[in-house]
Amino acid sequence: MQQVAVSWMVYRLTHSAWWLGAVAFASQCPSFFLAPFAGVIADRWNRRTVLLVTQSLALIQAVALAVLTSASLLNVPWLLTLGFFLGCLNATDLPTRQSFFADLVEDKEALGNAVALNSMIVHAARLIGPALAGWLIWRAGEQICFLLTALAYVASITALLAISPAFEKGIAQTGGLVERLKDGATYALRCKPIRAILLLVATVSLLGMPYVVLLPLFAAEGFQGESRTLGVLIGASGAGALLGAVYLASRRSIVGLERKLAFATGLTGISLVLLSATSIFQLSLLLLALIGFGTMILMTASATLLQWIVEDGRRGRVMSFYAMAFMGTVPFGHLLAGFVAARVGVPITLALGGLGCLVAAVAFQFQLPRWQESVRTLFSGEKATSCS
Repeated sequence: MQQVAVSWMVYRLTHSAWWLGAVAFASQCPSFFLAPFAGVIADRWNRRTVLLVTQSLALIQAVALAVLTSASLLNVPWLLTLGFFLGCLNATDLPTRQSFFADLVEDKEALGNAVALNSMIVHAARLIGPALAGWLIWRAGEQICFLLTALAYVASITALLAISPAFEKGIAQTGGLVERLKDGATYALRCKPIRAILLLVATVSLLGMPYVVLLPLFAAEGFQGESRTLGVLIGASGAGALLGAVYLASRRSIVGLERKLAFATGLTGISLVLLSATSIFQLSLLLLALIGFGTMILMTASATLLQWIVEDGRRGRVMSFYAMAFMGTVPFGHLLAGFVAARVGVPITLALGGLGCLVAAVAFQFQLPRWQESVRTLFSGEKATSCS
């Protein structure tokens, strides 16, 4: 809801694709620079405590948005500043959350289902939130979305407090911050499956995911719509993602999950190309659902595979590189998409992103056999002590 409210407010204030991309960049670029250091924190400190801190500070940020909006003081500089602040929190929150989530699953055979169920809950909220946000903005303005976001953080903090402190883990490690960071980076780069997955996720995040930041223009100029139209478009993407999560949660085993990565990337690319060429609202909803389905399969399957492959002592750092590839490259894609769309238009920008995803899918599929046997060995129940 907050993302929709911020995007619509930026569009309402500026009517500019450039500023849409700039505000999105400010809110997500910290993940690229801070996530690796956050991974060291996740491997060393109590993860539950770290999450309590990040969620509490995010609550303060949401309250600030609500107060400034109600006082008619919220402008683009404030949106940039508060977005950057939240981005710093998310850069720490995501790798810590992913690592802590794996701690909660005692049966590692169920890790894939657990990650998928978590994603299903997240995307159920994404399905409801944008549509509700569009309606609430139309009826009462953006400030109500920010207030409800603050209440959601209260619920998140309450849930964390309800989790037994016994699950708080900090892995005893030696060496300084830079040394631990270098160790994690070397491990990730030398492991072929981890390296390939991270590269694929980074490519799709850079070229495919920025379609979201262009949807306000797509809704207003392509379909002459308003905030409700934007909410429906984003909701369609959320519906597809929810179906993808249900599919992954229903799988009995992680075996063969790596083959879904190229399929999901290709589906996202084809759907983006077709979306760029359509002027039919109903068809655009279907294509956005397919994009949501494809990106959900890719991101959730990638997170599951990485958490399964990596050893416990390096999980936080590897998941921080995942956060860097997933969230850290997205703002650069937003900035690039806003720049390109301001010059050649939204349709061509979407088509170029889709073609980039298709190239990435073909490249990943081509080199998949080189490390697939290594992944099968890991899934055989005899987890390797080292990754190669």
